[in-house]
Amino acid sequence: MRKVVIDTGVLVEYIDRRGKFHDLAAVIIDSITAGKLTGIIPHPVLTETYYVSARVYRALNLKNCEERAQTYIEWLFRHPNIVVESGDLNLAIEAGKIKMKYRLALTDCYVLALSKITSCPAVFRSVEREMEKQLDTLRKEFHMIFLEEYM
Repeated sequence: MRKVVIDTGVLVEYIDRRGKFHDLAAVIIDSITAGKLTGIIPHPVLTETYYVSARVYRALNLKNCEERAQTYIEWLFRHPNIVVESGDLNLAIEAGKIKMKYRLALTDCYVLALSKITSCPAVFRSVEREMEKQLDTLRKEFHMIFLEEYM
């Protein structure tokens, strides 16, 4: 089964039906739900997704934002086609090397490190600001997919 490492932005776009990339994120998550893909989520991304999804729910004027975020995180964590990777020393070192070399957000470093270790693509919502100037170099080292490129 094909695997993808998923960044926070994709997970958040999935719950935000008004999000610019919601439909593309839904294709990925629906493929995981249908058993066509296995999603891999680094543990720090799961934490960040809780925080950001609670903020999205609040911005959408929904009640019980934190409870909704918790329910979403629990669903992701328990889903049979999603692996939440808490990692080992190798993952921590690889993420640290990426942080030193590229100075990206820590969660992005974990996504890229896990992508490299598992030899599967890393899926992001869009090119992060810190990635812009070094995108060509990053693409040479990592298999990266950006939802924004499919709009």
